[in-house]
Amino acid sequence: MTPIIRPDWWLPESAATDQTIYQNRRAILKGLGLGSLGAGLALSGAVPALGDTSDLYPAKTNPNFATTLNGRPLTDFETAASYNNYYEFGTSKKVARNAQKLTTDPWPVEIGGLVNNPMTLDFEELVRMMPLEERVYRHRCVEAWSMVVPWSGFALKELVRLADPTSDAKYVKLTSFLRPDEARNQYRSRWPFPYVEGLELKEATNDLAFMVTGLYGEPLPKQNGAPMRLAVPWKYGFKHNKGITRIDFVSEMPTSFWMESGPSEYGFFANVNPDVAHRRWSQDAERDIGQDGRRIPTLLYNGYAEQVASLYAGRDSGRDIFY
Repeated sequence: MTPIIRPDWWLPESAATDQTIYQNRRAILKGLGLGSLGAGLALSGAVPALGDTSDLYPAKTNPNFATTLNGRPLTDFETAASYNNYYEFGTSKKVARNAQKLTTDPWPVEIGGLVNNPMTLDFEELVRMMPLEERVYRHRCVEAWSMVVPWSGFALKELVRLADPTSDAKYVKLTSFLRPDEARNQYRSRWPFPYVEGLELKEATNDLAFMVTGLYGEPLPKQNGAPMRLAVPWKYGFKHNKGITRIDFVSEMPTSFWMESGPSEYGFFANVNPDVAHRRWSQDAERDIGQDGRRIPTLLYNGYAEQVASLYAGRDSGRDIFY
C-alpha cells in the first residue's frame, strides 16, 4: 500500500476548528450585548455581510491546512473581528462601526487582463462556483502582531484556472473597491486608493494562496474584508487586501498601495523574515493578540518556509523579497 504523505502543517480534523466554536460565537456576541440580528448588531460592527451566501457556511474543514505552531490556539472571534487594519475606514484598529457603511450586495467582481476568459460576475455567483473550505492560518502583521484564524474560502489557483491566463501573464493584480461615499478615508485622501496588491503568478497558484469569504464558519464580517479578501499567510498582512472587486492578469509587476505610499519601507514581495527588520522596528518577534499580546519568536515565511521557499530560489538575498 502506498503510504500517505502529508504536509507538515497537517492536523487531524479533530484538532482543527471545533463546531462548538461556531455555536459559541453567537454566545460571545450575546455576551457583548450583540445577540440579535437587528439594530444592535449592526451598530456593533460584528455583523457578517450575509448577502445570499450564508447557506454555504460553515464550510468543510480541510485537514491539510491547520495550525501546528506549538499548539498555538485560535484567536477568539471577538478579537479577530474587532482588531483590524482597514485604511479605507480609519487608521485605528477600531474600524468595525465605520465598515458597516459598505454595501456588499450586489458586489461585482471583474476578472480581466491577459486572460482567455474575461468576465464580470456578482460575488454570489463567483463564490457558488468555487469549492469552499475552511483553513486555519497564522496571520502576521508587519506591525509585529499576529493572530491564528479559521478562514473560509477557496484556493486562488481555482480562480486562476477559471480565468485561464495567457502565456504573457506573469503577475496577478488585485484591486479593492473605491467608494468614497461609503469609506470615509477614501474621501479627499492623501492615500493612493483604491488599494492595490499583487502576486507573481506562481505565488498565486501556490497551494497556500487563498481567497477568503468567511470567518469562524460564517460569511466574512465587513471589517475583516467582506465579501472577499486575500490571504497569503507567508507574507505580511498588508499584502492581504480586502474588499476585492477586480483581478487582473498582467505582464509587469504591479505597483502596490504601500509601494506607492512608502517605497523606502514597503516592497512588492513582503515575505515574513525575522532577520530583516522594518526600517523602524525589529521583526524578530511578534505579539500574539489572541494570547493577551504574549511575545513569541517570528519564523521565516511565518512558519511556511517548506511550502513557499522554493518560489524564491536564487533571489533570497538582502531585502529584495523580505520587505
